[in-house]
Amino acid sequence: MNLAHKDIQHNLGRFALTTVGIGMLLMIVMGMGGIYRGLIEDATLLVERIGADLWVVQRDTRGPFAEVSRVPKTLVYRVLAVPGVESAREFVFHTIQRQHDGKPLRMSVLGLSWPLDKGEWLPLIAGRPLRQNHYEIVTDKSLGLRLHERIKLGKETYSVVGITSGMVSSSGDGMAFATVWDSQAIQFDAVGEAVRLERAARERRSQNDEVFLKQPALAERLARPAGEIPAVTSPDLSAVVVRLSPGVDAARASTILSSWGDVTVFTKKGQEDLLVQGMVDKARRQLGMFRALLTIIAAIIMALILYTLTLDKLHSIALLKLIGAPNRVILGLILQQAIALGSLGYGIAYLVGQKLFPLFPRRVVLTNQDLLQLAVIVLAISVLSSFLGIWRAMRVQPNEALMG
Repeated sequence: MNLAHKDIQHNLGRFALTTVGIGMLLMIVMGMGGIYRGLIEDATLLVERIGADLWVVQRDTRGPFAEVSRVPKTLVYRVLAVPGVESAREFVFHTIQRQHDGKPLRMSVLGLSWPLDKGEWLPLIAGRPLRQNHYEIVTDKSLGLRLHERIKLGKETYSVVGITSGMVSSSGDGMAFATVWDSQAIQFDAVGEAVRLERAARERRSQNDEVFLKQPALAERLARPAGEIPAVTSPDLSAVVVRLSPGVDAARASTILSSWGDVTVFTKKGQEDLLVQGMVDKARRQLGMFRALLTIIAAIIMALILYTLTLDKLHSIALLKLIGAPNRVILGLILQQAIALGSLGYGIAYLVGQKLFPLFPRRVVLTNQDLLQLAVIVLAISVLSSFLGIWRAMRVQPNEALMG
């Protein structure tokens, strides 16, 4: 006869409620670990998907994800001239927040280097990649936009031609993909009054300049939009992403590019390290600390629960000792209940988590390694927590059964 099973049947309601409570606590521990993994995955997602061997950014900056980086568009052609470079593409990345249907809409916009990059590498769940270089956009499903929906960004209206899944920035914002020209138009959009004031300021400055006084035609050109003035360069890029030919040494190509005085070069691994150790480092460490604290709290709560369950059985334990039951029977009773409590709680945590974690605002990534690690931790907690109850049970005297 299994005493642990009989005792659980006798107090089924209380044991079930206790197991559900432990399961909810373990689900939080499991979810915290999943959010930790998801944070790291979100931070490195774009670097992984783009698959560039080298990232060329503004000198003495840490790239477009960590801070503002500005490089000229002509850098693409300079990079292409380096031996071993197979392709070099423009990269524009920025985050915006707009109003759409009366609600705030925050998104990270990535500019695709049209026509080399039309977004075929995106994990589309509906629609298609870009087919024209203007007024089309691919968005992540987390933004809540529908296929073929039209959204106004800046002065232009864009049509959603594709929906992706899981494409979010390191801050958890859903991503939108347009051509480089469209993404720059969105980024540097200015209201009409700001444009008018800028033109007036240029005209006023020209009235005090001898060159413009001698050549009135130059002053007339200043009234045109900044992007149409020949002397004004086109908007800068955030970075240039480089793919090397097969067999080319990345370190050698990086050395050549790093010798230029206006850029800094990072390898794919270097860019990932910057994101993990820099941009999301504090959040990553904080989540790790919360996970450790929750694990300790779970161990303490389980120990107290098992101790309380043991206190409720002191009369029964004393009676068992009185009739000559060996200590291993009592030890097995408490230990088996502790393992059952931990195992069932872990199962509830996993099953409920599978339903709830997809509803979380941040990505929750549960890896087999983390699930196995948590299972081992729960088993260890169950065994260690039972020691407090076993210690109390071993102190019970047989004659206590005769005291009512």
